[in-house]
Amino acid sequence: MTRYSRRTLLKASAAFAGASAIGFPSIVSGQTEKIKIGHLTPLTGFLGALGAYAQLGIRMAEEEINAAGGVMGRQIDITSEDSVNPATAATKAQRMLDQDGVAVLMGEINSASALTIMQVAERNKKLYMQIGARSDALRGKNCNKYTFHVDIPSTVMVNAVGKALVRGNMMKDKKFYTLTADYIFGHDLARAAKSFFDANGGKLIGDELVATDVTDFSPYLLKIRQSKPDVVCSNLAGNQVTNLIKQYAEFGLPYPIVGFNLNTADAWAAGDGNLSGTWPTVWYHTSDVPASKTFVANFTKKNGKPPENHAWIEYVSLKMVAQAMNETKSTDTDKLIAYFERETQFDILKGRKGYFRSWDHQLMQEAYPFTVKAKGQAKDKWDTLDLGVAIPGPDESLETIALTKAQNPCSM
Repeated sequence: MTRYSRRTLLKASAAFAGASAIGFPSIVSGQTEKIKIGHLTPLTGFLGALGAYAQLGIRMAEEEINAAGGVMGRQIDITSEDSVNPATAATKAQRMLDQDGVAVLMGEINSASALTIMQVAERNKKLYMQIGARSDALRGKNCNKYTFHVDIPSTVMVNAVGKALVRGNMMKDKKFYTLTADYIFGHDLARAAKSFFDANGGKLIGDELVATDVTDFSPYLLKIRQSKPDVVCSNLAGNQVTNLIKQYAEFGLPYPIVGFNLNTADAWAAGDGNLSGTWPTVWYHTSDVPASKTFVANFTKKNGKPPENHAWIEYVSLKMVAQAMNETKSTDTDKLIAYFERETQFDILKGRKGYFRSWDHQLMQEAYPFTVKAKGQAKDKWDTLDLGVAIPGPDESLETIALTKAQNPCSM
């Protein structure tokens, strides 16, 4: 054997030994490395209080899934960040895909930010579980095959409260004055509200666009006093609602106020005796469903307070993603999309299971109206609301309150 060939053989042997010591275990560890998920939600600004609950909910689901053995024997690793605004949300989503190697994008509450994340997901052909943004346009003209929507959209919220108003003789021939959040979600909500008024005999006599950073509502309340409506309606979002409700009570206006959007954290922040009327919700912690009660008890024990609806929805969303990965034995985007599009049913801690419609990727589920307890009746600051009966009723299709194909311009 020549010196050259002997040296070559020794190098090859060393390389093989290195592969035995380093390379093979790295393959094994590659099979068990964590499944990374990128999570974005607003932690600052007018939706920050909701985002704080969103983080608590998804973290609790992450801990439970990992404690039970993870997904496909692998632990889940959530990277969670403040989405801040639409441009920042898109930048962070792209970075999570490029640098963090996340398999799935999840989260958001702000509809404008959700839209930019949807565009990132479509461009990169990655699954995005859009959890908390409610604009009809996201699952309508802006829909794409890579995005699935969990929260109830604008039209469903309007229908849930509108049907309650019709039952209470508070719609036909009544004059409505609305205040609308001046961004994509508020505009969608206002359109859905006007359609419901027109179809059910209500009369819209005024609508004011309100910037998301407005805190003083006195100019709008003075206009309402001058207009003398029968009903005032809020199409606002986040702490806009809290500020409006407090100031509405201070002004002592005699007109009943209702709303087509309210998150329970904002209702709690309004204080006892300030909130009134009928509002919509996707879930509430007093639900009598046994699985929901267990979730509430565990969350309350862990965090010292009951879960708000964004904690619940983030919790069930991660559980649905984990179920899809376990059942498909994959994190592959196309396989996960196919699994959801089969209209697989999921336990979402409600009386009826939910499923994603194949053609617009919207989760079909029950919604609820709620009313407000009279001042002094609440046992604590989280006991201010009375949950109404589920809509649709038990004998109706879940799709009766959702947009139909004819009404929804979604095309994938």
